[in-house]
Amino acid sequence: MAGNTITKPSDLSCTPSRAARELGLKRGEFDLAVHLGRIRTVPDEGGGGRRVARAEIDRLRSADGFPDTLLESVRTVGTTDGAALMEVTSARFTRLARLGLVVPVKFYLNRYRAVVWLYLAEELRQFAADKNHTALLNGRTPEGMRDQLQEGLDLRPRNWRGRHLGFLLRQAGDPWEHVGALAALLDPVQVAEIVQDPYERAYLNRFRPDPPAHGAPGSPAARLAERIMTAEDPDEISWLRADLTQVLDVARSLRPAPRPTAELTATRPPAELTAPRSATEPAALRTTAEPAASRPTVRPVGPPRIPERVGSPPSLSETPPEPVPEPARSRGMLGWLRRRSA
Repeated sequence: MAGNTITKPSDLSCTPSRAARELGLKRGEFDLAVHLGRIRTVPDEGGGGRRVARAEIDRLRSADGFPDTLLESVRTVGTTDGAALMEVTSARFTRLARLGLVVPVKFYLNRYRAVVWLYLAEELRQFAADKNHTALLNGRTPEGMRDQLQEGLDLRPRNWRGRHLGFLLRQAGDPWEHVGALAALLDPVQVAEIVQDPYERAYLNRFRPDPPAHGAPGSPAARLAERIMTAEDPDEISWLRADLTQVLDVARSLRPAPRPTAELTATRPPAELTAPRSATEPAALRTTAEPAASRPTVRPVGPPRIPERVGSPPSLSETPPEPVPEPARSRGMLGWLRRRSA
């Protein structure tokens, strides 16, 4: 019956892989669309990562020009194709990128471990169409910019970090996730100077996102990606530290970092030593802390005395002497004598 139909969470949302197939996108294109905010995701209630609501897929599929418009909005180009799109030389395009006038949206490492920056084709077309940029595209580079280039200025890594931080903050739904996003762009030494409490640092690391995957962990490619992810410019480090300090105070006030409870066993004896003992408790398990004088003396009972003349029964009128404690192996000796008399 329709009234008894139960809606499952999987009916209201789907995994990123399934959403990419339904939208006609490759997985890399889908991830970029999510980073840019073109596709909205929701957290998985089961803790399995992000998901895409069915309503969001329906919204995208019903847009004019789908799927071409969506594909074009996430199309990326490298230096050569970007220069051709803007109708400039590759050298001029590289200068514009180093000056921060065009901002990369992602990067990858080629087989020579060289960084290849990628740019949104849509943004490059908009930059070239702006009449205020005509002198930059066709004229001589201003002297101040030339001096910066000669000094080695390259804002591509920093600008990429800015875009990536924006994505991390958009995905953060918790104050500690905001803290983790800011800490992801700082060197661990910088973070330790601000977050001096080890319990807070351990809690923060749970929300600190990993750098983009490039190669196996610990490989040269992975270390290079971590270096690109980490802020290097003094002014960039300064404002990241300031933001981290401010957001950390907010996170502390809303939910302090968990820490272990105080150990009570250091000042209180264990319960098994203070609990009353049962009368039926075996004597061997009782504590020996009682004074010796308070314990009754129990004289061990040894085997009966054996007459000197083996084979003749003892006289009934003879009073047996007081038992003498025997060593622990007397039972073995008595058994040997009995077997011998038999």
